[in-house]
Amino acid sequence: MNYSSAFLFCLLFLLIILTPGISLADMIIGGETSYVVQQGDCLISIGAKLGVGWQNIVKQNQLDVAARLKIGTQLMVNTRRIVPKTVADGIIINIPEGMLYFFKAGELTALPVGLGKSDLKWRTPLGRFTITAKAKDPTWHVPVSIQEEMETNGLPVETSVEPGPDNPLGRYAFKTSLADIMIHATIWPTTVHQWRSHGCIRMLPEHMEKFFPLVVVGTKGEIIYEPVKLAQSNECRVFLEVHRDIYRRIDSLSGEVKKHLEKRGLSDQVDWNKINSIVDEKTGIAEDVTL
Repeated sequence: MNYSSAFLFCLLFLLIILTPGISLADMIIGGETSYVVQQGDCLISIGAKLGVGWQNIVKQNQLDVAARLKIGTQLMVNTRRIVPKTVADGIIINIPEGMLYFFKAGELTALPVGLGKSDLKWRTPLGRFTITAKAKDPTWHVPVSIQEEMETNGLPVETSVEPGPDNPLGRYAFKTSLADIMIHATIWPTTVHQWRSHGCIRMLPEHMEKFFPLVVVGTKGEIIYEPVKLAQSNECRVFLEVHRDIYRRIDSLSGEVKKHLEKRGLSDQVDWNKINSIVDEKTGIAEDVTL
């Protein structure tokens, strides 16, 4: 196993032992690490693998976006994030950060996902759900809404797509109790950690290959919307993570930050200049904002 493969196995299929008694806000995972460019990589695909914005990779490594990445190049990547919510067992999906968190038997698996477009019609819905079925090599039964879109766009209207390389569900799919919403692999890997689906939750094929056998029918889940996350480490350092308000559900990200800080009584322990910069940049990286 090469360095990049080992890194991805350890980081992306992330298993973290949950410490009894630790609070939600104190769960900070990931951090500064390196990634070695492999054949077929581009900035967007690397971001999809690691669950980070490709713009962050460009900035951190001072890359020329017009230049082709060279195989073997070592990139520094900051993957530090705050777990938005914990459960004893189940799935948490946070839309603004494009991440899925799976809790089972005291362990956490964190994986990047693709989600619904920002258009009101195609947004991934919020709320609780249950995994009602799982399938290998699934047939895609095209929802009526997507059939209507095909017709509007002058495309052949398909009612179902059999298993195979042209099936958008890939080789694995979970059906949820939310209408027309599935968690599935994808044949378009660069759409992972993006907001380009018709509402479903997409996952890289190599991640779904490992995730699929872990999840059983009946597993509970929840889709949440948390563009602002705050945490305090065991060393009493305060971390802030801000994402784009992709569905335009928040009146003010600055207001959300202030609300989180006031709720935890940390307003006088942070660098407000740094906080303002983080809100402006919206990198999705958990940053230390302690005075």
